[in-house]
Amino acid sequence: MSANDLGGDVTEWLSRNAVPLSGGLTAGAPTVDLQPLKEVLDGVRIVGLGESTHGTREFFQLKHRLLEYLVTELGFTTLAMEASASAGPAVDAYVRGGVGNAAQVLTGLGFWTWRTEEVLDTIEWMRAYNDGRPADEQIRFVGIDPQRSGDSLAVLEAFLTSVAPQRLPALHSALGVLATAYPGSRPDAQQKLMHEAVNLLEFVRGYEDTPAGAVALRHARILVRAADLVTRNGQHPDPERTVLAARDRYMAEAVADILDDDSGDSGDSAAKVVLWGHNSHVAKGRSTDSLPLPLGGHLRERYGDAYYALGLLFGEGSFRAHRIWPGPWSGVGGLTGRIAEGNPIGPAPATTVEAQLAAATPSDHLLDLRPATTDDAPQAVREWAGATHDTRSFGALVTRWFYRRDVSRVRLTDEYDGLAYVAVSTDSRPVSPYRPVRP
Repeated sequence: MSANDLGGDVTEWLSRNAVPLSGGLTAGAPTVDLQPLKEVLDGVRIVGLGESTHGTREFFQLKHRLLEYLVTELGFTTLAMEASASAGPAVDAYVRGGVGNAAQVLTGLGFWTWRTEEVLDTIEWMRAYNDGRPADEQIRFVGIDPQRSGDSLAVLEAFLTSVAPQRLPALHSALGVLATAYPGSRPDAQQKLMHEAVNLLEFVRGYEDTPAGAVALRHARILVRAADLVTRNGQHPDPERTVLAARDRYMAEAVADILDDDSGDSGDSAAKVVLWGHNSHVAKGRSTDSLPLPLGGHLRERYGDAYYALGLLFGEGSFRAHRIWPGPWSGVGGLTGRIAEGNPIGPAPATTVEAQLAAATPSDHLLDLRPATTDDAPQAVREWAGATHDTRSFGALVTRWFYRRDVSRVRLTDEYDGLAYVAVSTDSRPVSPYRPVRP
């Protein structure tokens, strides 16, 4: 269904229900335009903020603005990011008044996608917000992705040095690869690496009643998850047994740990989570059974309507990503030394959701999709919401030349509760990796 084929009922409904972002995309602006979110998010404990690219400045700015609103006016307590679970505690310590600087902790997360001016601004805002507030009123940062586990190895090294130095050689020889190895990079049906991590976990468990042991135990669990991902295959007859499925499941478990902390399975803690990740992760489900359940799908199964998935889309412009040549390639490991670059792209094709949103409301806006599925919505709107459409989605990699034509098929009501449309995307702005100053 193209923008021209929508029909008056659908176009009128999209226009009438759009929430224009009259306050712009930058944090710190008045929030009058965001006030409808109070009703939309009533009863919601987790808001998934997606992105159709990992390199759009405007997405990151809008996420920062929404985070500020959700924290200051709706009582959200935690930012959970698709970033290293191992390095997350260093970011959390920084935003809660610790030593170091924002560039240092961002570099520690190990993802070029977040090492940007926009995310830097977000981290600095969190620190400023927390300044002077009691600990139980401060916003937290949590990394939920079990990869790039160098910080966890460092914690375990310090712990073992204290309680079992004879185990140090085995830690480095058996698990040292987890500092940089990426998911699926060392497939092993026997998963020997994970068994080594489990053995370490069982040893550390004997010290969990001590403060240092409790911290070490959390990091040992991260190493088990990381080792599982590293040794899994990208392909399997059962999609739920692939590395992609395991990664999303582990990220969902990390979010659940935040929500259920000190409250058992009842989920009665005061935590409310803003989830930052790609659209493909925050989606509440899949439009096809051939793909595993995403992070957001696990949260929807566990928390029901208390999870709200907001997909972020754009019209035209440019975004940063690594370009790869068409055909066989070596995966993420082949990117060493390369620089993510701007990838220009024209207006979205008429068959896409982006074009349909732009036809109804050309400016930046939010749209709650849930009313489109009710009996009060016109039949044409319900059919549109339940139909399969094209949309554009890009990760950290794009195929040189051909990325401009890439579209994915999506049934909106299967994947999102709401959408944010940004008319123009520009490249996220990288900051230099932190380098310690040598004396």
